[in-house]
Amino acid sequence: MIKKGFSYLGIFFFAVLSLLPLWILYIFGNVAYVLLYYVFGYRRKVVRENLSNAFPERGTVEIIAIEKRYYKYLADLIFEIIKMNAISEKEIRKRFVFKHTEQIEAYLKSGQSVLICAAHYGNWEWGTLGIGLNFHANHYPIYKPLSNPIFDSWFKKVRSKFGNKLIPMRQTLRALQASKGSPSLFSFGNDQSPSKDELHYWTTFLNQPTSVQLGIEKIAKMTNQPIFYLRINYVKRGYYTVDCVPLCLVPAATAKYEITELHTRFLEKMIKEEPAYWLWSHRRWKHQPKIDIK
Repeated sequence: MIKKGFSYLGIFFFAVLSLLPLWILYIFGNVAYVLLYYVFGYRRKVVRENLSNAFPERGTVEIIAIEKRYYKYLADLIFEIIKMNAISEKEIRKRFVFKHTEQIEAYLKSGQSVLICAAHYGNWEWGTLGIGLNFHANHYPIYKPLSNPIFDSWFKKVRSKFGNKLIPMRQTLRALQASKGSPSLFSFGNDQSPSKDELHYWTTFLNQPTSVQLGIEKIAKMTNQPIFYLRINYVKRGYYTVDCVPLCLVPAATAKYEITELHTRFLEKMIKEEPAYWLWSHRRWKHQPKIDIK
């Protein structure tokens, strides 16, 4: 009962905070950066280890510079996500601009569904809202429910505000079946770390043995629906563009694991070009392979 009370209190606090304009929230972000990085050292050991392993060719000075940029961005991201509760359609369209959408729209207009691949890079949550606004089709983001059911219900409502229809990962196939006959968009995160009992495929990613989920590859080969990668580009504080990049247009013709390697390499290249905007505080490499990887 006490836990429920704190959950509802937290939701109320976030809802009130979301009413503030972003310029004020970014002032809070400045304070949050100092607290996260210098005072509490939130997961600094994890971030430093992840960056050092991912970029062994970079010196300590450069690693620390990336680390600080990451924490500055993480602090802003926290308040941008809080702002989602009250952000308007007009503001999302202004701050999160989609480019090169014509090819996806052509598939949808022809009656064919499309698979979207993305990652925890840039503001992926605004990206979810933006997809719902920018394409003329039902959008089904595949997500992993939060462990707190009260927060999960509230956050699901926030993410769905512009027409998105969130689907828990375990219900993906059911949603695909239900959407047959209606052109739809299904979006997947390609950098989710599988649980230990779900480890299927290992590859080298950012210089480290990495387990990768096979969900989008399995569905793409089963349905032969084209895959596009949403590349989020950080422009400046609170502003992004996203490129809709064709990744694999005929999945049924690919070899086993080819699609998984395609989206993994795409993300790897993106991170190497601008490393500060990926979620480095995530414990991405907590599992290690028991067999040699390719």
